Amino acid sequence: MRSHCGCSTWDPSAFGFVEERGEIMPFVHIYILEGRTEEQKKAAIAKVTEALVESLGSPKENIRVMIQEVPKSQWGIGGVTAKDLGR
Repeated sequence: MRSHCGCSTWDPSAFGFVEERGEIMPFVHIYILEGRTEEQKKAAIAKVTEALVESLGSPKENIRVMIQEVPKSQWGIGGVTAKDLGR
């Protein structure tokens, strides 16, 4: 059976799961515009982790969250950069 991701079999890596030491763990990659404080990013990591603990039952220590900041000049919204939109 084909899934919505185009995989012929269920592939955990296609859904943000990676295997480490024989255990499947969620991996979340968050893209945000530059400019958030370290405190805001720490809070986001903590809340995303807690949401996955609650919703998936994953052990907290198995969850990985990565935040990637994107420069405003490299983020397009409706054909215009976020920088040019004053975001």
